[in-house]
Amino acid sequence: MQTNYNLPEKINDLLIEHTRTNNQLQELIKDGGYVPPSEDLLVDAITALSMGKNVLLKGPTGTGKTRFAETLSNLFRQPMFSINCSVDLDAESLMGFKTLAYEEEKQVIQFVPGPVTSAMNAGTFLYIDEINMAKPETLPLLNGVLDYRRTVTNPFTNELITAKTGFNVIAAINEGYVGTVPLNEALKNRFVVIDIPYLQGEQLKELIQSQTWLTDERLTDLFVSLSEDLIHAASQGKLSEDAASIRALLDACDLCSVIPPQRAIQRAITDKLDEQREQEFVKNLADTFFQ
Repeated sequence: MQTNYNLPEKINDLLIEHTRTNNQLQELIKDGGYVPPSEDLLVDAITALSMGKNVLLKGPTGTGKTRFAETLSNLFRQPMFSINCSVDLDAESLMGFKTLAYEEEKQVIQFVPGPVTSAMNAGTFLYIDEINMAKPETLPLLNGVLDYRRTVTNPFTNELITAKTGFNVIAAINEGYVGTVPLNEALKNRFVVIDIPYLQGEQLKELIQSQTWLTDERLTDLFVSLSEDLIHAASQGKLSEDAASIRALLDACDLCSVIPPQRAIQRAITDKLDEQREQEFVKNLADTFFQ
């Protein structure tokens, strides 16, 4: 198998030894800040990236897609340039822009590289967040970057840029949200897709204990149970996915270290919901757990 990297020894071991325990896996990636729901999730992402494939992380908001991308860049010991997509994303946001500068008191035009050109020239990771928020007419510029060619013609300098060894792309997508558009098949086919589920159970408990101010174990267990019910309700269509966001739950745990749990849940979760029906549902659920 040809790889795009000289992988650190621990990662090579991980690819070969699929029998590692989850505790060992957590120890391996603890500095990256993301504990995957299963070993396969991490192994599959590492395998795809080591082969030079692009990875598309798909899942609801607040499941840790960005943190997972950061963990992967840490494991590969690669810096990561990022793009935050929106309807305003244009070629300059991707490639860079020209500006006036001075050299020896003479005014000159300089090109300031954007995240795509910077990552390609440095041979590092490129992260494209919420890729389906970008206008469809903007993304074809990246087609050559995302396929076997790993090249792009800079529209501002007419320079042909070929990515250095080590360049790889991770993108993230939230499906079905306002402002998003379906990815066309040509773009989607350039990625290996990894579905990122919500963290639950003991893994969520460990995340709360390691990354929030909440130290009360009883309250931590209650928040884990609350999260499970919120995720279940969201899967049944009773709540929007925003209500089940792990990011929002961690905010509630932080606040709960100082203010009462019901108020913490109201500020971090309930008040973000638009429909009064959903707000009442979450309030009743919180009152059930935190009496």
